[in-house]
Amino acid sequence: MMLHSALGLCLLLVTISSNLAVAIKKEKRPPQTLSRGWGDDITWVQTYEEGLFYAQKSRKPLMVIHHLEDCQYSQALKKVFAQNEEIQEMAQNKFIMLNLMHETTDKNLSPDGQYVPRIMFVDPSLTVRADIAGRYSNRLYTYEPRDLPLLIENMKKALRLTQSEL
Repeated sequence: MMLHSALGLCLLLVTISSNLAVAIKKEKRPPQTLSRGWGDDITWVQTYEEGLFYAQKSRKPLMVIHHLEDCQYSQALKKVFAQNEEIQEMAQNKFIMLNLMHETTDKNLSPDGQYVPRIMFVDPSLTVRADIAGRYSNRLYTYEPRDLPLLIENMKKALRLTQSEL
């Protein structure tokens, strides 16, 4: 009987320590390369095609961020995007996320030109939502750091449109 309870205690300790190791590992994971600094806790898809597949499968909108590493405007937007808790939470849980440093073959993703930074939304029916735009008439889908409240509003709009149209 003593051996049995000692074995049980040993198994319990192994279970606890392995769970603890998993928790520590999660905490210390290295930044994933697909995030490119936009949010390491977000699950990023690698390609536009993969994003469309998961948007349709999960019934979540796809958010596509076009940017360049050597663009000061992209860098400024990336910094506030990565630090904003509300954006990060929505991006983690309610969107399929893609950030691209090159153009896609889908011309619908550049309705008014190929500039960066540019953020477009694609709904689960695979329609590019050209109706969800930023505040600049000459670059409809660009956002500056001070435009985060509008970006948050547009993310919520993309979610509302997805819910109401399905």
